[in-house]
Amino acid sequence: MTRYGTSRAAEAPPLQPDHDPSSHHLSITFEAFHATHSRKWLTYAYLHTGGEAAAREVTRAAFQQLYRLWPHALRQASVEAFAWSVLKERVVEWLYDHQQPTALTETAAFAVVTQALLRECQQQFALLESQLGLYAAISRLPERQCDVIVLRHVIGYGDGQIAALLGVDEATVRSHASRGKRKLAAALGIDQGTTRGNQP
Repeated sequence: MTRYGTSRAAEAPPLQPDHDPSSHHLSITFEAFHATHSRKWLTYAYLHTGGEAAAREVTRAAFQQLYRLWPHALRQASVEAFAWSVLKERVVEWLYDHQQPTALTETAAFAVVTQALLRECQQQFALLESQLGLYAAISRLPERQCDVIVLRHVIGYGDGQIAALLGVDEATVRSHASRGKRKLAAALGIDQGTTRGNQP
């Protein structure tokens, strides 16, 4: 289960769309998708908006829009990628409407990213003195690289799930992750080939 801060925002928001008896199968498939992704989507929205109420608002709006578009979504090459684009649009729209930049660097959940990256990339980040430096560096990554880092290390999606969400293959996900880590090391002035033990 994804955890961030002490907020109750990890709880999935209830969704009760109007059910049309003639579309019972569509409702079942939508409810299954909602059950699978609601907590993770809520975490993503929380990371960017920085607040529980805002995250619930954004996530609910995204799922309501997706429910209206569900028959269309099921005809897409990737339902996950189409749905992800709906959530991303809602997040961007909320940030624009509230004239607010992403809250990635302020969100307590980003401590999860830091610890995961420090464990996975011990050599690259062994000399890191300020976690805030890493937060800021992650937020400045190209969008796809930032999303892969967040989806992997905060939200808990596997590479296969990330590939489906972003509409790419797993090799591309791994490439984004690798490039993101290299950019983080460069941005933080850390030589990826050095270790704590052989520093002058």
